[in-house]
Amino acid sequence: MDYVVDLGLIRRTARGIEIANPIYQEVLPRELSVSAGDAMPHTDRMAARSHWRLPDGRLDLRGVLDAFIDFWREHGEWMVRHQEWSEAAHQLIVMAFLQRLVNGGGTIAREYGLGRGRLDLLIRWAVTVDADGCIRSDDRHALELKVWRDGQKDPLPSGLVQLDGYLRRLGLSTGTLMLFDARSAAPAGDGWATRGQFSELATPSGLTVTVLRL
Repeated sequence: MDYVVDLGLIRRTARGIEIANPIYQEVLPRELSVSAGDAMPHTDRMAARSHWRLPDGRLDLRGVLDAFIDFWREHGEWMVRHQEWSEAAHQLIVMAFLQRLVNGGGTIAREYGLGRGRLDLLIRWAVTVDADGCIRSDDRHALELKVWRDGQKDPLPSGLVQLDGYLRRLGLSTGTLMLFDARSAAPAGDGWATRGQFSELATPSGLTVTVLRL
């Protein structure tokens, strides 16, 4: 840890460990998720931007999440086991999956709570672009990722509180909380196919959250 601090890649703050600057915030996770992206099975559906576009141009986020559930049930177990960065495997796989969807038509902004056990993602999906390909209007979707590990409490309550603050800061009324069960007692083997359950809850301030347990 001290070594990467000395290199200037991360820094210690009152809020915990943070990636040092916006450039590293973009570059580091992309580099870490390369192996996940390389190992990810390629399908035309995942790469086809038109597949995820609603008639009004917005992103079909529910369709994306349904596709991720299918992917996770089929490939998630072995991908988590074979990731070099096992502690961040779940987050890296999600980022690699989403990056394929937005390539050429949007961006993903990442906000890290390295000391608070969470990763926040903001998808900016291009609804209209100008002649230079720059986004003129976008459809924004906020996601928070948390991993439930052995010896920890269910991260749902803290996730709702944290996502509430993220949504209010972004000016959004809805968001998605993805909870990955990495406990030793979690469904495995044939039971892995049962992962991917939706529910809808409210944050402390009354914002709507789609909860996806994986």
